[in-house]
Amino acid sequence: MIARSYIGHTVPPFPVAVEKGRLRLFAKATGQTDPQYLDEEAARAAGHPGLPVPPTFFFCLEMESPNPAAIRELLGLDYRRLLHGEQGFRYHAMAYAGDTLTFAQRIEDIYDKKNGALEFVVRKTRVTNQRDELVAELRCVTVMQND
Repeated sequence: MIARSYIGHTVPPFPVAVEKGRLRLFAKATGQTDPQYLDEEAARAAGHPGLPVPPTFFFCLEMESPNPAAIRELLGLDYRRLLHGEQGFRYHAMAYAGDTLTFAQRIEDIYDKKNGALEFVVRKTRVTNQRDELVAELRCVTVMQND
């Protein structure tokens, strides 16, 4: 069983620079057709200071962590038995190309179902910009399958 004592554990925050080239590639890869996500002039015409960060791109940026497996390693989770359970977002402000976003991860909860056959780890990540403004909160649930 995953030790419940890890609830509240945090990982050192890390910054990620948002690059417009990566935003364009992400927009193309996800089939985005809205020109404000691809063209800076269109973004400015829509009232943005630059290319906006698409909502789901925050999870891609979170993978820029110095150690994306830090929580998994801390908890001793077997990667071969993990499932992606859920993810969610709360948006507070827009982020744009050129911003530096800081990601602060915290283990929000650990619980089990089916008499321990499934264990759930809830991770919450606060995303702030270079002005220390809250941009988004990410929530990810990982499921560990036990024998």
